[in-house]
Amino acid sequence: MRKVAVIGVGQSRFGELWDRSFRDIMLEAGVEALEDAGLEGKEIDALFVGNMSAGRYIAQEHVATLIADYAGLAELNIPSVRVEAADASGGLAVRMAHLAVASGMHDIVIAAGVEKVTDAGELSMEIMSSSADMEWEGFVGATLSAIYAMMTKLHMKEFGTTEEDLAMVSVKNHRNAVNNPKAQFKSEISVDAVLNSPYVAEPLKLLDCAPISDGAACVVLASEEVAKQYTDTPVYIKSSAQASDYLALHSRKDLTTMQSVVTASRQAYKQAGVEARDIDVAELHDSFTIAEIMAYEDLGFIEKGKGAELIREGIVEMGGEIPVNPSGGLKACGHAVGATGVRQVAELVLQLRGGAGKRQVECETALALNIGGTGGTAVVTILGR
Repeated sequence: MRKVAVIGVGQSRFGELWDRSFRDIMLEAGVEALEDAGLEGKEIDALFVGNMSAGRYIAQEHVATLIADYAGLAELNIPSVRVEAADASGGLAVRMAHLAVASGMHDIVIAAGVEKVTDAGELSMEIMSSSADMEWEGFVGATLSAIYAMMTKLHMKEFGTTEEDLAMVSVKNHRNAVNNPKAQFKSEISVDAVLNSPYVAEPLKLLDCAPISDGAACVVLASEEVAKQYTDTPVYIKSSAQASDYLALHSRKDLTTMQSVVTASRQAYKQAGVEARDIDVAELHDSFTIAEIMAYEDLGFIEKGKGAELIREGIVEMGGEIPVNPSGGLKACGHAVGATGVRQVAELVLQLRGGAGKRQVECETALALNIGGTGGTAVVTILGR
């Protein structure tokens, strides 16, 4: 397997982009990534696009070819592939692109992610909830927030996690997003504001939940030999791993653990030759605040049940030992579903390059965790200089 480097990154703004189309935001991210890499576009060998549900959100299928067409790549006749794994679609697109280059099949590949959700209006949440088991959970009215609420209640009961702990995660991520020009929410909030926001599914409140956003992100991957022709500061994908779990909660052995995250992270650590303690910065999937706390534990940053200690003690703050979500995470940067996993990687590349501006942290090894639904899929990517 060849070494694979990220040589270009790009991202649209995340948010309610009423005046921008699906094609507009994807092209914006793609052009930014190509310019960052110093490419014209004709050098691209393949395209992998993470997208959860364009068919329902904007009534458009065949989106990979659509993007290749509007990106000016149609005459190249390159393979263009859509990748779907609910809101882990972006992370999986990066993994597929990584494997395509590492295997020697291609030399320069684009991994992109895009979602346009605002056009669907009130149907957006219903579409998002289809990432759970629609026969056993959706049929009886369970939404994603309701399912995560059950996980939260059990975590509170077994380990003493509190609503204040959850609120501190949200506050941290909003504080980080202030310095991210692409973030949906660039203002700080208080613990009291989170605690006083209305319940969505008790004990989860409105400000415990990430928004569903419009947005796109793009990264350009190249083999080590090719990367050296375009950049003096390549950031390498040291490992990429994916794991799956039972889709419905009732089949899982432990509702406070996402076994897909545990398995994928252990595989990624082994491939990269690192341990959890070697991670300097992380972008974690905080679709709900409890998901970030559970991720601390499932990734091995701390033992099971003690995740809240990392937020209480400031260990995951920007000045802490393991800064988590310097971008603002899904909670404040926004959750553009299929684009989120790609955006996470793009953020970590900026961090490893030293190009993250006011949100820069000291780092040499970084980890991205992208989760599909309630943990049915997990993709872990480890990057390093």
